Amino acid sequence: MSTFLSKAPGNNQLPVLYTPHTPGQALLSAPPDLADDLSRSLRDVGGVLLRGFAVPSVEDFRAFAAGFGHPLLSYEFASTPRSAVQSGVYTSTEYPAHQHIPLHNEQAYTREWPMKIWFHCVTASPVGGETPIADSRAVYRDMPAAIRERFAAGLIYERNYGEFDVPWQKVFNTDDRTEVEAFCQRARIQCEWKPDGDLRTRQRCQGVAAHPWTHDMVWFNQAHLFHVSNLQSEVRESLEEVLGVENMPRNVYFADGQAIPDAMFDEVRAVLDAQTVMFPWQSGDVMMLDNMLVAHARTPFQGPRKVVVAMAESHSNFADF
Repeated sequence: MSTFLSKAPGNNQLPVLYTPHTPGQALLSAPPDLADDLSRSLRDVGGVLLRGFAVPSVEDFRAFAAGFGHPLLSYEFASTPRSAVQSGVYTSTEYPAHQHIPLHNEQAYTREWPMKIWFHCVTASPVGGETPIADSRAVYRDMPAAIRERFAAGLIYERNYGEFDVPWQKVFNTDDRTEVEAFCQRARIQCEWKPDGDLRTRQRCQGVAAHPWTHDMVWFNQAHLFHVSNLQSEVRESLEEVLGVENMPRNVYFADGQAIPDAMFDEVRAVLDAQTVMFPWQSGDVMMLDNMLVAHARTPFQGPRKVVVAMAESHSNFADF
C-alpha cells in the first residue's frame, strides 16, 4: 500500500500520485505534457491525485478542469443538494457532517452523466472528511455473478419529490412544469404530477455498463443509495407508515418492476467496502477521476471542510435501450 493511503485492497493502483518538480509550483504553470500524462493515467487506472501544487483560488481550479478540452457541465437532475460556487464549479454534496455518503459514480442513476469529475480540497477537515474511491471494474469483477447478471437487465429508479427529499423545483432548476416535462421527455424519464402538486418520476437505467473507450465492464448504478434499505431502519419504518411504500422519497426496482431484496444490497455494500481506497485530504489537493472507472464517497467529519467539484464531457446511452 502506498504510504499516503490509509485503506486499500490488494493490488490497488488508485490514485496515481503526481507531485510538482519544484515545491509549490502553480498547477496552472505545470509542464504542458502533464495533461497527457494525466489522461493516460486516467485511461489506465481511472484516477489521479495532484498533491503539492499551488492552487491559489477556486478560479484556478476551474481553469485547470476546463483545460482538458470540454466545457464544464451544470448540475442537472440532481439527487443531492449542492450550491454553485462559480460557473461549472459546485460544492460537494451538502449533507450534514455526521452523515456518510456511500460510494457511487456521479449521476449513474440517470442515462446521461459526466465522464470526468474533479475534486479540489480547499480546506481539509481536521477529523475525517475523506473522499474514498473505488475501482468500478474491480467492483464489477468481485460482485457475485447472480447479482451482476440480475443488474445487467437494468434498473428502474423511482423518485417522489417533496418535503422528504429534494423538491422538484431545485432538482430541475425551474418552477415551470412544462420545462420539467420537456426535460423528462428528452431524458427518457416518465413523469407524473400528483394531486397534491408534487412530482413522481420513473426512469429505466443501466445497472452495469461498458466503458465507451476502454470497453471494460463496470459496476455503474446508484441502486444501493436509492433503495429504501439505505435509510436508517427507524426512518424507513416511519416513512413507510406515513407515506406508503409507493410514495417513498426514492426507491429502485429491477427492470421488470420487481422489488430488490434488502439482503442483495448487503452483498453489494460488502463488495464496495472491500474495494474502498481512502486517504486523508491535504488542503490544495486536486483529484481527477474517470467517472465510469472510479466511484467516490464521503466520510463523516468534524470541523471546517471545503471541497469543490467540477464535471465535464457528457455521455449518454439513449441509443442503447
